[in-house]
Amino acid sequence: MAKKRVMVLYGGRSDEHSISCISASGVLKAIDTERFEPIAVGITKSGQWIVGGEDPRGWDLSGGVLPTVEVTPDCRPVTLDVTRGRDGFMPIGHVDVVFPVLHGPYGEDGTLQGLLEMMDVPYVGCGVFASAACMDKHYTKILLAAAGIPVAPGITVDARAYDESNADALLARVEEAGLRYPVFVKPSRAGSSFGVTKVESADAEAMAAAVAEAGRHDWKVLVEQGIDAREIECAVLCPKPGDEPMTSWPGEIVLDREGNDQFYDFDSKYMDNTASHVEVPANLPEDMLRRVREVAAKAFLAVDAAGLSRVDTFVTPDGEVMVNEINTLPGFTPISLYPKAWEANGLKYADLITTLIEGVAR
Repeated sequence: MAKKRVMVLYGGRSDEHSISCISASGVLKAIDTERFEPIAVGITKSGQWIVGGEDPRGWDLSGGVLPTVEVTPDCRPVTLDVTRGRDGFMPIGHVDVVFPVLHGPYGEDGTLQGLLEMMDVPYVGCGVFASAACMDKHYTKILLAAAGIPVAPGITVDARAYDESNADALLARVEEAGLRYPVFVKPSRAGSSFGVTKVESADAEAMAAAVAEAGRHDWKVLVEQGIDAREIECAVLCPKPGDEPMTSWPGEIVLDREGNDQFYDFDSKYMDNTASHVEVPANLPEDMLRRVREVAAKAFLAVDAAGLSRVDTFVTPDGEVMVNEINTLPGFTPISLYPKAWEANGLKYADLITTLIEGVAR
């Protein structure tokens, strides 16, 4: 049987460019080359698609340096002819499946998915609607609330409308919404904790600075009430369209830094391997773990997700499970929570990749 040609797309134009590169490195090193012929296609930060550049399998974060896709003398540009479908990737030729190991806007937000749909090219992951809806945390909350799934109280503001001169008006909106401090201010359409600030009190200067920081990544900004809860994450897998979603035992990122006011920022996730560790299953009673799995599956279906997602929840001291957000293409490095959660459930990293690809290959 001929090997299926799998295009692994990585990099991209979002703030999460480098994390995508690391995720792709893990996928390319683990993919079953007896079944698949991987084709590594990088997307530069300016949006140029290239093949034959630096080999991403050599990338990691051990040196504390974030990798990027760069145009090199040996690489070739990849051009797309939408009319030719799976044969429309020049100079690559025929592609059976695309595995978009892309995080954030222009990769995880439905734009790429729409392009591949037009080309009738099978791809791993959520479709156009779920990708777009889950990329925008504002609309994710609307969909989840409509499905009866609890979410954190919050408001959405336009960062372009607020600065230090009218920050008092923003504080008034927070008070009117009944939000209690601390609050978290974050971009609605970004990931990896980029632009997230914790505001401890009704401080106009601090609030203006937080909105400005979030606004560097997205003009649409969420101000959410801080929840006294543990952050528990559940991996969801549904490789074949129409199947019932499967859920892993939920996991938890445990912060190892001293102090009780830390939150899981970019450095904790990727740049400091002493800052945190993953525990799967999370240290919770089994009935609560099952409840998290039930909520994760319900949330997955509520947004019409497919393929894979990581559902991030808050578990409060009184046992309420709230959904924080849904990542339709979660971190996919071998040490990321999503693959580690499935390994804890008996599905190895390489087999997870195979399952996802074979679920959509046709």
